[in-house]
Amino acid sequence: MYELGRSHVARAILDYLSKNPEAQDTAAGIAEWWLPEEKVKTRIATIREALAELVAEGFILRHRGKDSQVHYRINLQRLSEIEAVLRQRPG
Repeated sequence: MYELGRSHVARAILDYLSKNPEAQDTAAGIAEWWLPEEKVKTRIATIREALAELVAEGFILRHRGKDSQVHYRINLQRLSEIEAVLRQRPG
């Protein structure tokens, strides 16, 4: 089974968030709902690595919800930069 690398997963997450800026979810929810299941089954570890990378870059925000789980959402202040990244060819 083909698995996407961290940079491809990060790009897929940014793409989803740019189209759904109000979305927020946990790593498990992102794995289940945001990434196209028919294309790839991505390990949760790879998704967590991609999320950590995106948080470090400031593209997404991480917060602990009332359910004590960590939730991720887009950093709307960086939306124009995110859109510029998504316009670039994947590398």
